Amino acid sequence: MSKKINIPKILTEGQFSYQEETLQVKPKNNKLFIGIPKETSFQENRIALTPSSVATIVNHGHRVVIEDQAGEKSNFPNHDYSEAGAEIAYSKEEVFKSDILIKVAPPTLDEIELLRPNQIVISPIHLPTLSPDYIYRLKQKRVIALAMEYIKDDNDIFPFVRIMSEMAGLSAMLTAGELLTSTRGGRGVLLGGISGVPSAKVVILGAGVVAEYATRTALGLGADVRIFDNNIYKLMNIQERVGRQLYTSAINPVHLERELLTADVAIGAMHSKTGRTPMVVSEELVEKMKYGSVIIDVSIDQGGCFGTSRVTTHDKPTFVKYDVIHYCVPNIASRVSRTASSAMSNILTPILLKADHIGSIESMLYSNSGLQHGVYTYKGCLTNHYLSDRFQIKYTDLGLLLTSSL
Repeated sequence: MSKKINIPKILTEGQFSYQEETLQVKPKNNKLFIGIPKETSFQENRIALTPSSVATIVNHGHRVVIEDQAGEKSNFPNHDYSEAGAEIAYSKEEVFKSDILIKVAPPTLDEIELLRPNQIVISPIHLPTLSPDYIYRLKQKRVIALAMEYIKDDNDIFPFVRIMSEMAGLSAMLTAGELLTSTRGGRGVLLGGISGVPSAKVVILGAGVVAEYATRTALGLGADVRIFDNNIYKLMNIQERVGRQLYTSAINPVHLERELLTADVAIGAMHSKTGRTPMVVSEELVEKMKYGSVIIDVSIDQGGCFGTSRVTTHDKPTFVKYDVIHYCVPNIASRVSRTASSAMSNILTPILLKADHIGSIESMLYSNSGLQHGVYTYKGCLTNHYLSDRFQIKYTDLGLLLTSSL
């Protein structure tokens, strides 16, 4: 006869009853406070967010403040923004109270004075106009500054650079065609050839996105194109994307000089992932180029490819040196401001909505390496190695700063 074992009731009760399921609870998100000021420098006509993007962001429960008439030059009036749910601010100080400030031109020195610690600033940086004093002032404000042109996406691509490069390539070639005319001081040459008259020769430095769209435009107009780049795979890819055999070459000084001496147009279309673009055409070589030829240095926002390049503006976009017309406007896409604004807004909106999901843009930095790549100052520290070397300012690794903040 087996002995019955008494099991305490507490160990058996409830084993056949329904149990509550434990689900992961999404942490309550902070409300984003986004400010969009009116641009006052570089004859900038773009705006970072369009009314349709503002409506999407506001519908997710966030606050967007737009400075009065900030979108007018892109043909987005105040009414469109107020209808989308944005608040219209009539002073720059009110906009700069935001937690996230988004600009399509670098903050001016006066605007830096309006910044406050831990504020997130998303804007481009124009390397030719950057100074040690500018960096020191940003550091003193202890903001988290991200450079649009250094932000990467999940595919390790620079989305802002790519989309602006598409527009810059198209615009550069159309601008070159205009500058070649006699009325603009050029050689009086039509970019595309006609029956019995040879077409203009275009030399493009770089084989990236700017070069691709400049090439497509030049070929569509009938010009003769030469492309130089030291990355052979880029040269192979551009031929594949354009869909035809092209004249391509590594940047060999002998070959490059031969082509530039007979070129009607030279396009600087090189991009650096970390700092200044390489200067591949010396001032001495520019001096030898044809009278009335045209240089369009799209790379000027990173220093430029030509030894004679210097920053110009939309008010005065060109200058002549050694009888060569130079066009060196850093924000070339601003000429088509409405299209450019929509393109930038399409990139920024998903980033902001992802920040909504995670909690904040600063929280995204811990797991998003592409966003980390865009940070150049972080709460009083310079985190961009190139800027540190250039201005001899102490460099601090961003990864260490983020780890210490955990």
